[in-house]
Amino acid sequence: MKYFKIIIPLICVTLAVITISCERDDICPESTPTTPKLIIEFYDSANPENVKFVPLIRVQGINNDEVLEGYNAANVQKLELPLRIDTTATQYKLHRDYSINNNGTPDDPSDDFANGNEDIITIKYTTEQVFVSRACGYKTVFKNVSLTIEDDTNKWILSRQSVTDNQSVEDETTAHFYLFF
Repeated sequence: MKYFKIIIPLICVTLAVITISCERDDICPESTPTTPKLIIEFYDSANPENVKFVPLIRVQGINNDEVLEGYNAANVQKLELPLRIDTTATQYKLHRDYSINNNGTPDDPSDDFANGNEDIITIKYTTEQVFVSRACGYKTVFKNVSLTIEDDTNKWILSRQSVTDNQSVEDETTAHFYLFF
């Protein structure tokens, strides 16, 4: 009985300490906004208020052999492009009417070439790290964002328009740039 008088309070104190010292799990919810992507919408250059689908677009980063997921000969009205956080510029090749010509030799991919029209866009910006939470850490937001279209003799993207002056990319809820073709 003497031991119960000592053990019972000891167990109660131990449980109280454990309960008080426990913290909420540090799990970042999927609904928490993270580093946003740049949103580009396409419009008809002849009728600028009309949305226009780009036929068979292929999107690929410069110096990167991988095609952006979802953009390999797809028909789209909008692009969601990730921006690099380790530099102040990101470049993409936007290839319209993309297809592969097998040069009459379907079993020999070494002589295949791409059909269509490729334009290169350059997105320049400054980055800022923003604390989200202890569980989620930091996200990057992009400030002073500009987009240019590389000049070539056969441009399919005719012009671009920023949605706001001093464009920033802080979320993915609305478009940041409009491209006209």
